[in-house]
Amino acid sequence: MKELLKQVKQYKKDSILAPVYSALEVVMEVIIPFVMALLIDEGVEKGNMNKIQLYGIIMIVLAMISLFAGMMAGKYAASASSGFACNLREAMYRNIQRFSFSNIDKFSTAGLVTRMTTDVTNVQNAYQMIIRIAVRAPLMLISSMVMCFVVNADMSFIFLGAIVFLAAVLVIIMLRAMKIFNVAFTKYDDLNASVQENISGIRVVKSYVREDYENEKFKKASGNLYNMFKKAESTLAFNNPVMMLVIYACIMAICWFGAKFIVVDKTLQIGELTSLFSYVMGSLMSLMMLSMIFVMITMSVASMRRITEVLREQPDLAEPFAPVELMSNGSIDFDNVHFRYHKTSEEEVLTDINLHIKSGETIGIIGGTGCGKTSLVNLISRLYDVQQGSVKVGGVDVKDYDMKFLRDQVSVVLQKNVLFSGTILDNLRWGNENATEEECIEACKWACADEFIERFPDKYNTVIERGGTNVSGGQKQRICIARALLKKPAVLILDDSTSAVDTATDAKIRAAFQKCIPGTTKIIIAQRVSSVQDADRIVVLDDGRINGVGTHDELVANNEIYRDIYESQTKDGGDFDRPRN
Repeated sequence: MKELLKQVKQYKKDSILAPVYSALEVVMEVIIPFVMALLIDEGVEKGNMNKIQLYGIIMIVLAMISLFAGMMAGKYAASASSGFACNLREAMYRNIQRFSFSNIDKFSTAGLVTRMTTDVTNVQNAYQMIIRIAVRAPLMLISSMVMCFVVNADMSFIFLGAIVFLAAVLVIIMLRAMKIFNVAFTKYDDLNASVQENISGIRVVKSYVREDYENEKFKKASGNLYNMFKKAESTLAFNNPVMMLVIYACIMAICWFGAKFIVVDKTLQIGELTSLFSYVMGSLMSLMMLSMIFVMITMSVASMRRITEVLREQPDLAEPFAPVELMSNGSIDFDNVHFRYHKTSEEEVLTDINLHIKSGETIGIIGGTGCGKTSLVNLISRLYDVQQGSVKVGGVDVKDYDMKFLRDQVSVVLQKNVLFSGTILDNLRWGNENATEEECIEACKWACADEFIERFPDKYNTVIERGGTNVSGGQKQRICIARALLKKPAVLILDDSTSAVDTATDAKIRAAFQKCIPGTTKIIIAQRVSSVQDADRIVVLDDGRINGVGTHDELVANNEIYRDIYESQTKDGGDFDRPRN
């Protein structure tokens, strides 16, 4: 709770004013029945028009104050809760942006989306109820009880007994509902995961005609959520019948005993009986609201816990005490590197990696699927930290660099190319937000992207749809390469980022690199031998270890894995990941 309340920030004033106005509203509502009793007993019963006018004006003034206080309480409660929710989402989003890849691996994408939407909304609703209804309801309950004893102590015991009975029943109902709600909200992750997976992969779903299967999977996730909430709401449905039973029982008891006190004992007046009705109804409704508050808070406890998990998550990669912001060159050194994605995992992804790359060199990396190619280059821009050994860029350990500076100097075109909603120019300027249109065009020429961009009606102002669905895989790759070139990096890493372009275009892009960024260290991960055979050196990875390093000719002659890959692609066109004899 403390972690969440830190996000109230600039809405503290609104959070204080909402309960203050709620309290004022309650005070006015409690006084009105008392004045109404005086109006009836001293005005109507005695035929005194002056008293009727006086108490009538007082009631109108009190009602106006109550109305104003209620409006202001609602206004400030809405402002405080909405602002609180906004701050929560921003705080979560900021922290997520600080996460390393290992942190992100702990949370599913669907889980993070649920936390920032459904869970925050639950907390927002609970907060709004706490600062308004949770003040109003108990204050109204206590005030009404006090006023009942002031009016008639004997009659108040009826009211007190009703409250005890109703409270006991509501507690039983709430405890049963709480257990169900705690489980129900975890089902949202399954539902969101199903939606996200289906929509992002809709082309695959349709191409394999798997709509019915996906519909059934979603129906199952939705059905589980429906069953949980149906069970919880069915339990809560008893609230209203029990409430009405108690209210009508109180009315009958008050009418019965009230008539006796008025007619026989002469100890109660008609106006006082009327005010008792008002106080009893107000207090019982307050008790009902309190029960709903507890249910809402219970529903949001799981949400609070899930939000706090994200807010408290500390990035596994910490900035150094005195970060370096100067890179002398693009040399890269792997010294006895051992790496695993999870610290507790026994199996290493990379083992005993020793590799030294000179500044300006072009290095090819090749190997079978899952051999650790992407994991190796992820260490250069410090997307993960090694468990043993060190990775140095420009002679400095990557752990000693300012991470923003390091990643500006190490430009990566990831294996999974991502374009964002906006124009082509907007996407290109992710590489350099200050790049001129001329610089963007030049980078696109180097990446062989200008040839298709120029054919678009709006050219560089063409709007990219969400996820880049209106461009092909090869076009997307070339835009991403151009975006990386705009950073003018010391190290450029292409992680299988020309797999969707033809070999001729691939060759043009590599030739352009030699002209436009000759001093940049270039690391090319590829599945095709043709993409790396002209590199200064080629690294062959196998099962997380370096199996061989050399030129194309040297490896064809001396390395079995590389030779098998080369022959499978040039002779019989097979899959180079096939098992070797």
